[in-house]
Amino acid sequence: MSATADRVLVAGASGDTGRELLAVLRPTDLRVRATTRSYADVDALERLGADEVEVVDFFDSADAVRAVADCDIVLCALGTSPGLRHAVGGKLVDRTGVVNLVTASVGADVDHFVLESAIGVGSSKAGMPLPGRLLVRATLKAKQDAEAAIRRSGIGYTIVRPGKLTDDPPSEDVLVGEGGDSISGSIPRADVARVMAAAPFTTEARNRTFEVVSRSGLAGTPSNLVEIEWDRERLGLEHERASP
Repeated sequence: MSATADRVLVAGASGDTGRELLAVLRPTDLRVRATTRSYADVDALERLGADEVEVVDFFDSADAVRAVADCDIVLCALGTSPGLRHAVGGKLVDRTGVVNLVTASVGADVDHFVLESAIGVGSSKAGMPLPGRLLVRATLKAKQDAEAAIRRSGIGYTIVRPGKLTDDPPSEDVLVGEGGDSISGSIPRADVARVMAAAPFTTEARNRTFEVVSRSGLAGTPSNLVEIEWDRERLGLEHERASP
């Protein structure tokens, strides 16, 4: 990531992880553009630190182009609201919206795209118990398709697959696995936001897919753990090494 990169798009900023991303980015000198589907969220996102707020429907490819224009980094926290569609499928933002955003990012010459995916997607399916996978099977398939679109796009990327998300305070002790069948458990959204925000500035995170849980949320015995020194200097935080 170039040291001159300075405009970040937070896609899905009105969601829980998106709001955590705004909290992480707020103290920085990065210019932050946030997206939401509702005009009712605009004032709240500005109060949370967004420099610009765009009301966007990512099912519309033209809206995706408008959202990402002039951005260097995309932090994508798009996801389907709780409901039956997680199981039965249909038109899901986890697939269609993300793919539209990836396509728009290619045209905008985005340098780095970070996707919040999930443990349970693709090669990491063993990290989510079978009953849980059945309940969200359509969403998991949609996220798998989105991951594939990012990998073949040619954009520098980091895919972050968190375990079960919680609203706990940040643990600041994140375990990172790589290779799919690596780790399972839970993690605070605040930790996920810190990992996502640091990824574009961390050379060793480029073009890789990670599974992440907090050490306190770890379930079972981990395998394929990797050490990543998250470069959070641009975020005004100390360097943090995730270690086995």
